[in-house]
Amino acid sequence: MSLNKVMLIGNVGKDPDVRYLESNPNNPGSNAKVASFPLATSERYRDRNGELRENTEWHNIVAWRNSADVAEKFIRKGTQVFIEGHLRTRQWTDQTGNKRYTTEVVVDTLQLLGKRPDGQDYQPAPQPAAQQPVQPQPVQPVVNPAYNGPQPAPEPSDDLPF
Repeated sequence: MSLNKVMLIGNVGKDPDVRYLESNPNNPGSNAKVASFPLATSERYRDRNGELRENTEWHNIVAWRNSADVAEKFIRKGTQVFIEGHLRTRQWTDQTGNKRYTTEVVVDTLQLLGKRPDGQDYQPAPQPAAQQPVQPQPVQPVVNPAYNGPQPAPEPSDDLPF
């Protein structure tokens, strides 16, 4: 079993870069949209001397299709977002022949936080339609034939361990 899951809340470092991939010749108009942007998460703590320190970590975020649409329309530098996704590491060879690597967070869920530019709160993302609730089954009591009913509490002792 394995798990590859990332959950981040942070601020966008610059406006998203939105691109369209070439369409499939067998399916015209099938351009896939992809948006990428950096996301900063910060941790504040006090060091040994009691001074307040801040450590900022930068994450490369990649959003596809519908999430890319949301990023293009609503996300700007400074926007606070919640990202849920998974890690992906890519490798390529640069112009000088060196192997290069990058690790990205591929978005599964993107939710805008904070205030919109017009000062209104962002509405929570619509949740998928719920299926019919499962009716709980009545619980059958467990009978232990060796149980003799409640027992009296033991008498207090003067031999206390402290």
